[in-house]
Amino acid sequence: MPFKHNASRWHKIPKAKYRVTNWPEYNEALLRHGDVTVWFDLDAVSGWRAVGVRKRGGQRRHSDLAIEICLALRAVFGLALRQVQGFVRSLVRLAGLNLPVPDVSTLCRRSALLKVTPDSRLKAGRVTLIVDSTGLQIHGGRDWMREKHGIKNQRKTWRKLHIGFDPDAGEIVAPSLTDEHVSDPAALPELLAQIAGKVGCFIAAGAYDGAPTAEKIREVLGPDVELIIPPPRNAVMGDCKERNTHIEMITDKGRISWQKATGYAQRSRGEAQIARFKQVIGPELKGRRMETQITAVALNRMACLGRATYEPVV
Repeated sequence: MPFKHNASRWHKIPKAKYRVTNWPEYNEALLRHGDVTVWFDLDAVSGWRAVGVRKRGGQRRHSDLAIEICLALRAVFGLALRQVQGFVRSLVRLAGLNLPVPDVSTLCRRSALLKVTPDSRLKAGRVTLIVDSTGLQIHGGRDWMREKHGIKNQRKTWRKLHIGFDPDAGEIVAPSLTDEHVSDPAALPELLAQIAGKVGCFIAAGAYDGAPTAEKIREVLGPDVELIIPPPRNAVMGDCKERNTHIEMITDKGRISWQKATGYAQRSRGEAQIARFKQVIGPELKGRRMETQITAVALNRMACLGRATYEPVV
C-alpha cells in the first residue's frame, strides 16, 4: 500500500501537529451530544401518533418518527430496548405529555421494517463523494457458546457497512448494510441510489477498480463524474482514458505523487468517519436485523451541532 512506503523510516519523520482553532464552539457541540433535548425534540410531538388507515385489523399507535426517535436514543446512549422504553417513558412523564410509549416488542418488530431517510444536506453544485466500507460484528453469545460447548472452526457472522461520505459537509449521505458475502462493487447500486445531488468526484479504494464498476458509477452519477480509484500494481492499459492517465502518472511519478495530484488523500476522511462511527456507536450491531440508517442520522446530527476546525502547528 502507498502509505507503507516509508514505514521503515517513520521514526525519522516528524509527526504533523494540529490544534483546534474553534475550541469554545466545538466544546459546546460536544456537550450537546449528550443533551436529551437534541434527540427528543418536543416539536416532533405532533407527529408521534400514527395516522389511522381504513383497513381491518389492529392499527398502529406509533408513527415511524416515534420509532426513529426511540432507536436514535438507543444508538446514541447505548441502551437496550427495555431501557429505551423506560427512558422514553420517563421523558414523556417529565414533559407532562400524554403519549403512548412503544414497548419492546413494537421497537423490535418495527425496527426491521423502518425506512429512514438520512438527514444529510448536499451542497449546491458538484460535490465530492467518498465511498468506503467496514465490518461490524453481530451482537450475540457466540463466544460464550463456543467456550462452553467446545465448538471449533465456526466462522463468525458479521455485516458490512457501506457509507457514502461528503467531506465538505462532514456527513454520511448514503448508508447501506449488507452481509459478508456481498462485495464492495456489488453494494454500489443500492448505495448510489440514495444520492440526490450532483457528484463531481468519486473517491474509493482499489477494490472498486474495474470497467464494470466504472460503468455502473457513471450510469448512476452521470458520465462527467471524475473517478479517483487507484489501479493495482499490475494494471494494464484499457479502454478508459481516465484510468490510463492514472496508470501513466503512477508509473512516471509514483503513487505518493499521484495521491497528491489527484486528491486521493481525501479518502482518509472517509476512514476517519468509519472510526468515528465505531467510537461513538460501537463496533457491533445491537440487533441482527436493524439497519444502520438510524446511526447515520445520529452522526449527521452530531456533525450539524458543530465540528472542529484545525490548523497546522508550525
